[in-house]
Amino acid sequence: MATIYHLATLMLFCFIQLSFSELVQEQPLVLKYHNGPLLKGKITVNLIWYGKFTPIQRSIIVDFINSLSSDKATTVPSTSSWWKITEKYKGGSSTLAVGKQILLENYPLGKFLKNPHLPALASKFNGVDTINVILTSKDVAVEGFCMRCGTHGSTRVGRGPVRGTYIWVGNSETQCPGQCAWPFHQPIYGPQTPPLVAPNGDVGVDGMIINLATLLGNTVTNPFNNGYFQGPANAPLEAVSA
Repeated sequence: MATIYHLATLMLFCFIQLSFSELVQEQPLVLKYHNGPLLKGKITVNLIWYGKFTPIQRSIIVDFINSLSSDKATTVPSTSSWWKITEKYKGGSSTLAVGKQILLENYPLGKFLKNPHLPALASKFNGVDTINVILTSKDVAVEGFCMRCGTHGSTRVGRGPVRGTYIWVGNSETQCPGQCAWPFHQPIYGPQTPPLVAPNGDVGVDGMIINLATLLGNTVTNPFNNGYFQGPANAPLEAVSA
């Protein structure tokens, strides 16, 4: 119960931030639909824990994902009311539920992952209507980390044309919290105002939740780089990042 309360507080901040960005825009940004498939209906979110996470850290992230499609929320804004924004895109709702999980605490690919390692890790689970989420611990470096706080992409399922989707998000606590765990850590650039208190008392994991929320929204609305986005396909401005 306490975890869900903290997550609702976290998403309240995201809601306020989104509302503010809409107020200061002179004209609303309309994302173009490129006629590709979206992820709609029931979607299984499989988790690949790469590195060492405590049981509490894992439960915080699992609770967050499940809360997005929960019908138990009694207050607005909540994580589920925020997620309902995705229903406004073509095809209706996207209902998420955590599926399988795998723990890779022995760092089978080492503590520095290159970009090709991400789809390779994601391929540990196959299937359509799934999102495979790779979560790297605070002592794992990933190529391009800090220039980006996470990413999403797609991989082929088997030898056919069917593709599955994946997300990577890293724990930035010891590497670049000022870039990937803001507002729970002072930013590297800009006004140095005091950071907000991390809702779950874990700067790295609460930062991961913000980035995971962004990437889940972008994945269901632009899973194969031909859904909703603005700008060039190799550097798209997507639904939640818009």
